[in-house]
Amino acid sequence: MTQTVLILGATGRFGRNAAEQFSAAGWTVRPFDRSSDDLTSAAKGVDVIVNAWNPPYPDWQRLLPDLHAQVIAAAKQSGATVIIPGNVYVFGADTPAPWSQTTPHAAQNPLGRIRIDMEAAYRRSGVRTIILRAGDFIDTSASGNWFDSIMCKPLSKGIFSYPGDPDINHAWAYLPDICRAAVQLATMRDQLPVFSDIPFPGYTVTGTEMATELARQTGAPVRLKRMSWLPLQVARPFWKMAVSLVEMRYLWNTAHRLDGTLFASLLPDFHVTPFSTALATAIPESLAQFQIDPDQAVTAGR
Repeated sequence: MTQTVLILGATGRFGRNAAEQFSAAGWTVRPFDRSSDDLTSAAKGVDVIVNAWNPPYPDWQRLLPDLHAQVIAAAKQSGATVIIPGNVYVFGADTPAPWSQTTPHAAQNPLGRIRIDMEAAYRRSGVRTIILRAGDFIDTSASGNWFDSIMCKPLSKGIFSYPGDPDINHAWAYLPDICRAAVQLATMRDQLPVFSDIPFPGYTVTGTEMATELARQTGAPVRLKRMSWLPLQVARPFWKMAVSLVEMRYLWNTAHRLDGTLFASLLPDFHVTPFSTALATAIPESLAQFQIDPDQAVTAGR
C-alpha cells in the first residue's frame, strides 16, 4: 500500500530534497501550498508530515510557536507522524561534544531557546515525532545556505571564505543523505519511541580540510580566508538578520560533532555519500574538475 507524505516548505532546501527522496522511495508526495491550502484538510489521510517550515531568523519568535502548534494540531487529528529537521542550536556554546540524543539542551541565546521550546512542545503533545538532528547543510544546488552563499561565493577567485576557526571540527550534512535517512526512519516510525531525537552524524570536518578537498575538486589552489564579521556587526542596528547571524557566530568557534551511535543502531546499513562527492555536487559545475551527476551522488550513498 502506497504511503503518503505531506511536505511543509516543499520549495525550501530540506523540503525539496525530502520530496525527491520520498518520491524516489515510492511514496505519494503531497506538497503544501500555504497560499491556498488548509493544513488540517491537507493532513487528512497522510502517514507522515515533514515539517520543513523555516521562517527567517528575525521572525522565529513571532511565527514559530503558532506554526508548530498548527502542525501538532493537524498531526493529532490525522494520526500522522511528524518529521522535523533538527539543528544543533539547542546545545549552547559550553556543552562538550559529541552531541547526542541525551546531551542537555543548555542553550541560553534567544534562537537556541526558541528551538528548545519548540521541541519541548512536540515532546509534550504526544504526537509521534522524529527530530532528525544535523549540522549545517550541503545542498546539490545553491539554496542560500552558509556553504554556497558565503563560503564558496569567492571560490572562482581561488578563495574559500570561512566564518570561524578553520582548525576545529564542524558538523555538516549532505541534504540528499539526511532526507534519504528521513524516508527510512519514516518506514519504521511505529517501531520508534513516540518522541525520537536522532542525531544524524553526517560529516565532521575542519575548515582547513574542506578547503583542501575543494582545491582537489576544482583542480586549482584554494586559499582559506577568514570571513570578516565586521560588516554584520555594523549592520546590526538596521538589519535584523545581522543580529541573528552574529548571535549564532559561536557555532563557528565551538568544536562539535554529532554522535552517530543511535543512528547507526537504527539504520546499520545506511551509507553516507562520500564527502568528496557531496562537495563535487555542491560547487558550481563550471568550477568542478570532476563532473558528477547528483543522481549518481545519491546512489553512491545508498
